[in-house]
Amino acid sequence: MASHLDFDAMDAAGQWAVPPKRGRQVVVIEDEASISAPLRSALEREGYLVEVAATGGEGLEAVRRADPAIVLLDLGLPDIDGRDVCRAIRASSQVPIIMLTARGQETDRVVGLELGADDYLVKPFSMAELVARIRAVLRRTDERAEPAAAAGAVLAVGDVRVDTATYVVTQAGEPLELPRREFDLLRVLMANAGTVLQRARLMDDVWGSDWFGSTKTLDVHVAALRRRLGDDAHEPRYIHTVRGVGFRFSSAAELAG
Repeated sequence: MASHLDFDAMDAAGQWAVPPKRGRQVVVIEDEASISAPLRSALEREGYLVEVAATGGEGLEAVRRADPAIVLLDLGLPDIDGRDVCRAIRASSQVPIIMLTARGQETDRVVGLELGADDYLVKPFSMAELVARIRAVLRRTDERAEPAAAAGAVLAVGDVRVDTATYVVTQAGEPLELPRREFDLLRVLMANAGTVLQRARLMDDVWGSDWFGSTKTLDVHVAALRRRLGDDAHEPRYIHTVRGVGFRFSSAAELAG
């Protein structure tokens, strides 16, 4: 079987222009050896530590054991649907996930993002694009973690409380399990409670200025966040849509009323 990967973007030495942080662990959950073998080789040349799992079950065990910096997850696995693997990972970990799939329909991408994936790459893809996406996801993760750890800030608006250091969210004292992207979206909205945030501002703050995907992902994540909060888009208590502009989280005064 021909590989879905395109290595034409490598330079003459077989390296990429900007090296990543060395020694970061990547778990690749992919059953096609024609993809996983060259993928492992290319990422190892980049300095990553790579573990490959050929099934969903092996992949979940690898994620638990290795505590990787990022997971590359194929949706078409022989034993467990990749979407169920994503759900299982998200039940206990906020590790960044990039989905790899031959399914290119918008509905498939939306489902993947709703499940908590950080990015979505359709086969065939080039190694240059995949490496760029890995770097972008890890850079956003690092940038979010550093100020949160330094500040240790707790945001509280109404009955919603967000601990930016421990990634714990509660509503009326009850814990809410949020995927990383929804957590970041809630954090930004609550930090600016009462203020309308433009869509472009939210995309930059949550996804980063180097985001490759569709801006529709913002609407997907807002809808998912509303469901978790028990919010109604037509009569919102927490997240308000300002048409043609963006979104606004209710102020403390509004929620106290």
